[in-house]
Amino acid sequence: MNQSLAAALALVREKRGCLTVAELSAAVHLSSSHLCALFQRHIGLPPVRFLRNTRLEAAKELLDHSSLSVKEIITRTGFRDRSHFIREFKKIYGTTPSRIRATRNLQTQTDADQSLAADATP
Repeated sequence: MNQSLAAALALVREKRGCLTVAELSAAVHLSSSHLCALFQRHIGLPPVRFLRNTRLEAAKELLDHSSLSVKEIITRTGFRDRSHFIREFKKIYGTTPSRIRATRNLQTQTDADQSLAADATP
């Protein structure tokens, strides 16, 4: 793999996708068009889509493992528009962030109830 692309991917992971193609290309000292060509050739996606998917993965991770509000997660993952975020999230994950959070909360409550029931069993 190209060293500049490897550096770009490492930066995307570090920033959880919260940067622009222009910022990314400047950071790895490539033109935006050269970076786009490298991403398309080696990753199979344009960098803008890769960045968006990375931000959505970060949002999913925060939904699954934090108590942050959906609004705070949207802000932390670099989305500016709630409806755009929800639409893109649903495209990738097939459900809304609120449903994922509700399912996680329901599972947590079920696990707690089962734990209490097991502790109460003689």
